[in-house]
Amino acid sequence: MSPSPLLSSVRVIESSLLGPGLLSTFLSDMGAEVIKVEPPQGDYIRQMTWPIIGDESLLHLHTHRGKKSIVLDLKKPGGTDVYLDLVRNADAVVEAMRPGALERRGLGFEKLCEVNPRIVFCTISGYGMTGPYKDMPSHGIAYDTWAGLLPPVTDEEGFCHIPPDAPNIGINVGPMMGALGVLAGIVRARTTGEPARMEIAQSDAAAYMDWYRIETYRAYERPEDEVTGNPSDNYERRPPGLAGMWGGVRYQIYESSDGHILFMASEQAFWRNFCEGIGRMDLFERWPGATYADHARNNTELQEILREVFRTRTSTEWLDFGNEKNTPIAPVNDPQTVTQDPQFQFRMPWHPQSELGADQLPLPLKLLDEELPSPTRAPTVGRDTSEVLNRVLNYDDSKMDELRSAGVFG
Repeated sequence: MSPSPLLSSVRVIESSLLGPGLLSTFLSDMGAEVIKVEPPQGDYIRQMTWPIIGDESLLHLHTHRGKKSIVLDLKKPGGTDVYLDLVRNADAVVEAMRPGALERRGLGFEKLCEVNPRIVFCTISGYGMTGPYKDMPSHGIAYDTWAGLLPPVTDEEGFCHIPPDAPNIGINVGPMMGALGVLAGIVRARTTGEPARMEIAQSDAAAYMDWYRIETYRAYERPEDEVTGNPSDNYERRPPGLAGMWGGVRYQIYESSDGHILFMASEQAFWRNFCEGIGRMDLFERWPGATYADHARNNTELQEILREVFRTRTSTEWLDFGNEKNTPIAPVNDPQTVTQDPQFQFRMPWHPQSELGADQLPLPLKLLDEELPSPTRAPTVGRDTSEVLNRVLNYDDSKMDELRSAGVFG
């Protein structure tokens, strides 16, 4: 007998607009029942940004896979009554829109607690519920520019542009951290009966993901006799994060004969293995380096030698070499070529277009003795209204007809 999905006992009511609904996707991917409550006109995420596949956006197909959609007009009293009935039987409510949207419809945290004293209520928004930016309208890239993750690029004519090759951080990590918080709230609620109210800003999440650079700048505000660099750098303070890697030589990207690889022999033991493997112990004897974290910074003579060495083999040959000789060497891919990488193909099998409307990546969590549930295709507006209200709330046909006549379903 197959085990139940990890979150098969969890039910989440989601009120979302656009991308922040991804918070609940992490839960539905693990088997939670996520019921997306939409207004009669639906969430316009289905027409938002590119690509559009058929008549639905990839953003919708991924963000709402595995979920159910019901339509309720929350401007009508009957609509809010149905919403409260759903909350009675739920573990969590996710408000993935501007904070206070549900409060303005009479469905704030206190009201939800009246019908479900153990409810977990999570609001996810752009800038959060507090601070001078809390009411500002925004879109996803704003959180990365705010966090310092997307410096502007200037073209030959002096026009500024959004960097073309940067991933979105805040709109992906914010929902992920929110999902973690929701699960923590559910664990406590099931243990103690206590409810939880929480909120997360996608901008905060973007900054948190860059904690190493931000905290390094903060540390460098202290005197240099207290905060230094590595011993292998003669204690010189490097620029934070990857900026400090610019002058690296034993930890650097190099051209292969057919692409690029990342060379990472910053530990002396790895550097020795590499030199032995290519038959160039003279390089080790001349530049043995420190035991740890020695990138041979700014050693352009060594860099020129290594550049020529790495051009003599293909990327695959260098990966095989690193595996055999115990030297860290990694592929250098882009978002298109990574899908052809054998490690990707082994670890990240696509959810196929035939099932979800577009080829989509799986949740990267692996269960060793079982499989995660296969998500279902993202719903059309209100696709599951009758099924959910009948199964979850035991509404019969007469009740459904009454609601329909009252315009609750639009």
